[in-house]
Amino acid sequence: MEYQLTAELTSPAGAPDLDPLQQIGVVALLDTRLSRLASIEGPDGVEISPVEHSVHAHLGGANVSWLLDAPALVFAEDATRAVLEQLLEETELLDGWQVKHCAVTATDDQLESALAAEEEPEDEAGPEPLTEYELAERRERLLEAAAYVRAFGPEAFGHTDGGDVTEEEARYVAGAIAHGVEMLIDELFGDIQLLEDEDTTADEVDVLWALDELPQQYADQYTALFAKQFLVAAAILGHRLTQAEWTAPLSMAEALALHIAKSRAELELDMAEVMDEDRIAEILAIFDDKAFEDGDHEALYDGTGATEADPMAWFRPYAHLTDAQALHPYLADEGPSAN
Repeated sequence: MEYQLTAELTSPAGAPDLDPLQQIGVVALLDTRLSRLASIEGPDGVEISPVEHSVHAHLGGANVSWLLDAPALVFAEDATRAVLEQLLEETELLDGWQVKHCAVTATDDQLESALAAEEEPEDEAGPEPLTEYELAERRERLLEAAAYVRAFGPEAFGHTDGGDVTEEEARYVAGAIAHGVEMLIDELFGDIQLLEDEDTTADEVDVLWALDELPQQYADQYTALFAKQFLVAAAILGHRLTQAEWTAPLSMAEALALHIAKSRAELELDMAEVMDEDRIAEILAIFDDKAFEDGDHEALYDGTGATEADPMAWFRPYAHLTDAQALHPYLADEGPSAN
């Protein structure tokens, strides 16, 4: 039976945040080590077979998603935690890293039968809650990252005289947006690698990190070249967020990149436990009014409105916002080949 493992690996306490280059290195290192595992020996010599995996790095560590074939859930969970701990111990460049959370669940179509097979079924323990120290670290990182979002002041997140959004709440959301852009860029590196390895389009790949968040009716047009151009658009968006003034997204690609970064920001805020979901949604709705010119990017998801249906045209700059022929040479219509 197949089980899905989700594990969080964290860098040593007090270590500086991983910069983008270090994050790429962590992904490459973990991916290489995990790819070498042909099988895992579980309790009592039970053999567990890795099926596929993906790795995503962030400022404080990495998340591993691992699909495994094992005779029982308990074997999969115990064995994979042990093998990840051993991997970290044996990898000199990851000295001091820890497996903070490691949870395994059956795939959706097998969960019911897996639970029924238990003689004395018990509730599966969820991920261990973060300690107060870990929560404080996450929150501090968000507040520090807020300083990079110079394009928007606290008022863009609803903090005004007499308003009910505090300055700290505004800073938390701003920092989460910054982290969201970083996460999006990291994920696009992984998506590009997968598309190039498979030499195909997104609709032929089971799971992608970022491209799966784009309108899926166009997935057959999401090539490796498209993913590279989307990464460049996301990088430009990140740069513009650090500037003193803001202009609405200069292309459809920028609007979509900011839309996905917001979803990653929601995850960051939830993990830091700084406010509840309704509060996050309320503040992000205020941000939407300040950040986006219109909702055309959202219309792409349900096919409504007069939006551009050619994904390669999403990189063209809006003529009413800029006189640039292209926002970057790599995004020009006559751009580089798919190689």
